[in-house]
Amino acid sequence: MSYFRKELAKRQGDSRSRRSWLFVPYDQLSDEMGPLSREDPKTLGIVLVENPWKPSRRPYHKQKLALILANLRHFALEQADRGVAVQHVVAEGPYATALKPLIPELGPLRVMVPAERELRIDLKRLANQGSLQFIPHEGWLSTSDQFMESDGKAPPWKMDKFYRFIRGTTGVLMEGEKPVGGRYSFDVENRMPWHGKPPSPDPPSFPKDPIKEEVGELVRKAFDHHPGRLDLDALPATRKDAERLWSWAKAECLPLFGPYEDAMSHRSRSIFHTRISSLVNMHRLLPSRVISDVAGMKVPLESKEGFIRQILGWREFVRHVHVATDGFRKLPDGKTRIEKTPGDGGYERWAGKPWGSSKKAKGPDGGAAPCALGGDTALPPAYWGEQSGLACLDTVVSDVWAEGYSHHITRLMILSNLASLLDVRPRELTDWFWVAYTDAYDWVVEPNVLGMGTYALGGLMTTKPYVSGSAYINRMSDYCSL
Repeated sequence: MSYFRKELAKRQGDSRSRRSWLFVPYDQLSDEMGPLSREDPKTLGIVLVENPWKPSRRPYHKQKLALILANLRHFALEQADRGVAVQHVVAEGPYATALKPLIPELGPLRVMVPAERELRIDLKRLANQGSLQFIPHEGWLSTSDQFMESDGKAPPWKMDKFYRFIRGTTGVLMEGEKPVGGRYSFDVENRMPWHGKPPSPDPPSFPKDPIKEEVGELVRKAFDHHPGRLDLDALPATRKDAERLWSWAKAECLPLFGPYEDAMSHRSRSIFHTRISSLVNMHRLLPSRVISDVAGMKVPLESKEGFIRQILGWREFVRHVHVATDGFRKLPDGKTRIEKTPGDGGYERWAGKPWGSSKKAKGPDGGAAPCALGGDTALPPAYWGEQSGLACLDTVVSDVWAEGYSHHITRLMILSNLASLLDVRPRELTDWFWVAYTDAYDWVVEPNVLGMGTYALGGLMTTKPYVSGSAYINRMSDYCSL
């Protein structure tokens, strides 16, 4: 028996007593929202599922797989310590297949509406059978009604309108009906290049423990064919790890985040970016909590507003657009092509062999493939680590495969920009981002890449293609000096 299973058995009593049972997906790992935040732990049980089916659909970065599995297992132990009964299920096949055998014994399950469309579609048949009840997801900061009220029921939708509306509705950075500082955005001030000073902080490392070690061994054995480097020291897995990362971000990054938000450098992967996006998207750190913390901090307003706009503005906005269009399957022209199976993001050209698992991993389709600008070039193997001769691209790609991360400007103005200039297929680039980044899920990666990064949606949610030549890259980075 594994260390994790021994610990789970040791920490909980009767896990099959009469309780109200919740299915907790891999990206809802918090007891500060939903039923876990207010109902008596001794009356609750949770079901957590691990299955090879999910990672078999795409060649996900090893660090991403380890991050999700380690956090899920630590969350299981945290809830057992609270008195919540925990059913940890390891099963092959879609999530609905894993959950169905539990229903006769546990009764109908509840689940907060999954953020990922893929998971919602997977679970829909259980809901239709009355075996699963969808309840509101309490991790979001705005509602669909608020989104529609802010900018209308039909596209084009613009983030600025939504952001101003939700600032007024929530009162975040507002003085009465006016924005703090007299403006909603300080983006103009946040465009300074970074030349090494002030020094950027080194991100924290996180102690290894038996859970992380066990997960690392699982990933190395079962998912060795997946790309990317596995680094357990850089992997936050516990509640304490999440708090440590957030404390570091507040103290070391946020005071200087704003001015250098758009800067890029080969000397620092994140400069003053907080690196919390993966934990926020898994709800190890709640969006509401981080916004509240930052709003109350004594940091320059341009840093405070720039950070809050990313979460309260852009993050909420792209989720609403994704839901309103059914993941871009329902667009005004009605002509969107849908990929039948998940794409590999160019894995086959890099590895020299096809990613065969996705053909066998039956489930939801491979996603919408809009292409407003007509790009139809294959993603170059340079995105998988082959040298291109472009220092900016080679540096950022190396960073991504080293840890599953780069900040949002390198994503937009290096990776997406160069792919757009090369007329790369937007869907293939989207699939690459999905597998390569630890914070990528369908609701956030598809709007970011199809909408903003490649303008594949036309004017649905952005006003123009985000492309530039070498002058911008040279001005905002030091890559060209290599």
